[in-house]
Amino acid sequence: MRFCSLGSGSQGNALLVQACLGPDTEPVSFLVDCGLGLKEVEERIQSRGMSPDQLSFIVVTHEHGDHIGGVSRLAKAYGLPVLATHGTLAAANGFDEGIRLIELQPSQPLQILGLSLEPIPVPHDAREPICLRIEDSLHRLAVVTDLGHVTPHLVASLQDLDALFLEFNYDQAMLDNGPYPPSLKSRVGGDYGHLSNEASAELLRKVLGRQMQVVIAAHLSQTNNHPDCVMRAVADIDWGETHFECATQDSGLEWVSLK
Repeated sequence: MRFCSLGSGSQGNALLVQACLGPDTEPVSFLVDCGLGLKEVEERIQSRGMSPDQLSFIVVTHEHGDHIGGVSRLAKAYGLPVLATHGTLAAANGFDEGIRLIELQPSQPLQILGLSLEPIPVPHDAREPICLRIEDSLHRLAVVTDLGHVTPHLVASLQDLDALFLEFNYDQAMLDNGPYPPSLKSRVGGDYGHLSNEASAELLRKVLGRQMQVVIAAHLSQTNNHPDCVMRAVADIDWGETHFECATQDSGLEWVSLK
């Protein structure tokens, strides 16, 4: 399995995943979210050495514009099915006519094209938001962004991973002293908002196992966070052989290949 971020932050998110089904089969490629415009996502996919017509489907985690804004146009342009929960599909207020919709059931793994996709319910101010655990024949990757606090179910669902794409949305001091109005600060820092650097670091301490190859810090706020703040929050974690780095809004993250 390998994955790359095409952009990660409040201005648009898209994670490109290519999963391995076996030595004699073609890999399956798909997107988790698409909050980028059609031309931009096409260009960013091509910059990673692929073409959008190699995609098999799009998974949508929730209906906020920075995750769903480009889904309809991309799906319609390339005939891609869209996978999302019932609540997300309802809150999205419909997709373009002709797009095939596949409903995800939270906590119930879906088998598709030889992959296992487990939608993990999370607390966020959306209709029926999820994070996603992805398994192919060799590896386990979880995509965990846009949640206000960590639940026991989430911790249990993130065991035995090879890679984790995890939200580090804000530094508490930067949020407290930053330009957001009080209502938005309360929303971001609330139980149905986003994870702080400290909360994400604490989650890592609970799920970081010896087989974890890569952890990517994702969805950093451009206003309320900085990679240096993220690095301070995780400074006391014993990484062992695990690689850690931050994805960005503008350049995302280059391909990460799992061993």
